[in-house]
Amino acid sequence: MSTLTAERPTAELATRPKAPKRRLRGESKLHPLVWVFVVAVMAFSLIPFYWLVNTSLKKGASLSQGELFPSQPTLENYLVVFQNPEFLLALRNSVIIAVVTTTVALVFASFAAYALARLKMRRKAMILTLILSVTTFPAIAIAAPMFSIWREIGLYDTLLGLIIPKLTFALPLAIYTLTSFFKEIPRELEESAYMDGATPFVAFRKVILPLAVPGLATTAILVFISVWNEFLLAVTLTTSPEARPVPVAIAFFSGTSEFDQPLGTISAASVIITVPLVILVLVCQKRIVSGMTAGAVKG
Repeated sequence: MSTLTAERPTAELATRPKAPKRRLRGESKLHPLVWVFVVAVMAFSLIPFYWLVNTSLKKGASLSQGELFPSQPTLENYLVVFQNPEFLLALRNSVIIAVVTTTVALVFASFAAYALARLKMRRKAMILTLILSVTTFPAIAIAAPMFSIWREIGLYDTLLGLIIPKLTFALPLAIYTLTSFFKEIPRELEESAYMDGATPFVAFRKVILPLAVPGLATTAILVFISVWNEFLLAVTLTTSPEARPVPVAIAFFSGTSEFDQPLGTISAASVIITVPLVILVLVCQKRIVSGMTAGAVKG
């Protein structure tokens, strides 16, 4: 009897169907069509940039040939670009305009966004919607009037004359991005700071801003990229190399002779001004994602 009793549980365990393995948290099996879609999107995004790099490595008659790989790659276009004083001057102008605009936008947007996130006011959502709607306003609609006004008051063809209109579009974007992030910071942190004798400004500067670093980094990157790539207002409000930013300076590139194609130098200059932005996004991608998803999920 003891033998039969010992063998029965063993037989039942052998015939019992195995329980399916539990999938670990975060482990998911994507459909093959999803991977096809991802690869297609990546190819759609990367092929133009690869073709830009490919063109920048060509010279002379090879520019008109649609080769997938350059037969005689050369860095001569890059040397010509860096030896061009107008390009270096335009690069300096773009850095000044983008850095100043981003800094001013972050300072003013942090105060405005904090007020929208904390103060009790009526129709707050409508105010935020109106602020965001400014970013969708077409720049071409204000280019001609601003051209006339800037010439009258002496801001035409100056760096300050480019910073002000770029700030007009950068500030609403910064306010909207920071408002959603400030809403996620618990109010209890400020209240505890007030109990310790801190003023509202001290609590904002020493408690809130350090916690808002991911949102500030995200906003700074988004504003910097939008200001760096802006072309319409820059080409409308400048006329001399002393005030032109990089996108406009590239548009005015010319060949060494009447029959020389500047396509190679234009491609090389475009790669030069694009690679730093790509590196910046790759380095700060975690902060960008955390800042962009702030306020998306209510816990």
